[in-house]
Amino acid sequence: MTDFDHDLFVIGAGSGGVRAARIAAGHGANVAVAEEFRVGGTCVIRGCVPKKLLVYGAHFAEDLVDARRFGWTLEGKAFDWATLRDNVLAEVDRLNGIYLNTLENHKVTVYPERAVFLDPHTLDVGGKRVTAKHILIATGAQPLVPTLPGAEHGITSNEVFHLEALPKRLIIAGGGYIANEFAGVFHELGVEVTLINRGDTILRGWEPALRDRLLTISMTKGLNFKFNCAMDHVEKTGDGVRLHVKDGDPIDADLLLWAVGRRPNVEGLGLAAAGVELDDRGAIRVDADSATNVPHIHAVGDVTDRIQLTPIAIREGHAFADSVFGGKPWRVDYNAVPSAVFSNPPLGSVGLTEAQARNNLGSVKIFTSDFRPMRNVLAGRNERALYKLVVDEATDKVVGAHMIGPDAPEILQAVAIAIKAGLTKAQFDDTVALHPTMSEELVLMK
Repeated sequence: MTDFDHDLFVIGAGSGGVRAARIAAGHGANVAVAEEFRVGGTCVIRGCVPKKLLVYGAHFAEDLVDARRFGWTLEGKAFDWATLRDNVLAEVDRLNGIYLNTLENHKVTVYPERAVFLDPHTLDVGGKRVTAKHILIATGAQPLVPTLPGAEHGITSNEVFHLEALPKRLIIAGGGYIANEFAGVFHELGVEVTLINRGDTILRGWEPALRDRLLTISMTKGLNFKFNCAMDHVEKTGDGVRLHVKDGDPIDADLLLWAVGRRPNVEGLGLAAAGVELDDRGAIRVDADSATNVPHIHAVGDVTDRIQLTPIAIREGHAFADSVFGGKPWRVDYNAVPSAVFSNPPLGSVGLTEAQARNNLGSVKIFTSDFRPMRNVLAGRNERALYKLVVDEATDKVVGAHMIGPDAPEILQAVAIAIKAGLTKAQFDDTVALHPTMSEELVLMK
């Protein structure tokens, strides 16, 4: 076959798929996209964007309390969940429209249908046969629901943005970033939150000093944690759910939220018909150029389970389009990728943890600053921030930065530039502090 309907067909219109489609079209390719849900993907529609807006809304709970110490008297304050929910969903609708306009303005054909492989070059798109010279799989991932009896009585992050009313009692199963973020949000909105984790810690893989600090602060605020807690089954009750655990009493709540991980969206795509291989984690296997074992079929984003972050998916999609259609080949660099947890308070991290640095580099130096932010002091809030720098002793390069405290992700983004550039601790020290700020602690550690 030499004639195709499209030069590029993208399956999935999330952040990675939309970027790839737009860039490829800009290079002159005839591009089509299939999206069976809504253009924008997990991040825009039911992930990081609406979640962050809920985080903003929840922060007012503490801000309004602290305002009294700053001279503000507030009468009759009240919270209405429906107002926040509907405004967040309206913003999601607006962004969905922007993403659609972006594709249309670049003359990308949009199929609001599911696409399934019939053979390596042919797709069934809503009952229509469509062929393409190149195909990009960018179907993302979905929340994982455990296989235990009654699991269907819980909800996932897909549904949490659409709650009719706030629960009085909420069980969150999981210990990762999604679990801790929603735990912080709902606790601030007045919900009694219990976080259940089958392991013995939260935020596995993060710098231990940060996750220990978040756990301490969260418990002080009144969140409940149950570790090493193996779940057995879920029972539907008259007013909610009852989670039965092994070696413990059952836990009653109005709502159960599963936040136990995410899995790549590969089911029902017809990958076998295309000959596309999966890895041992059930993700699409790709090389450094995002190519699968079938040379003209590529995959980017969470469906490859490399690093499940929206900016990574965007870069992978961009690199693919430039390389295949623009004659400008380049690859994504996965070193020193910054990440954040928008918990209360938030965390930010980039580069190596102390343990990773000691294992990989040998001799390292550790610098920390443990302080109470100025705002917390006047507010009478006994909540401390913690910053940590990891330095390679042989080169004096700062190879890791980790922080927990107000605006930590905002500050961390700038620090990530310095670490990516390979700056030394001496260069940090040579930078004049911007006073009074929290971020000045980064250049004052001795």
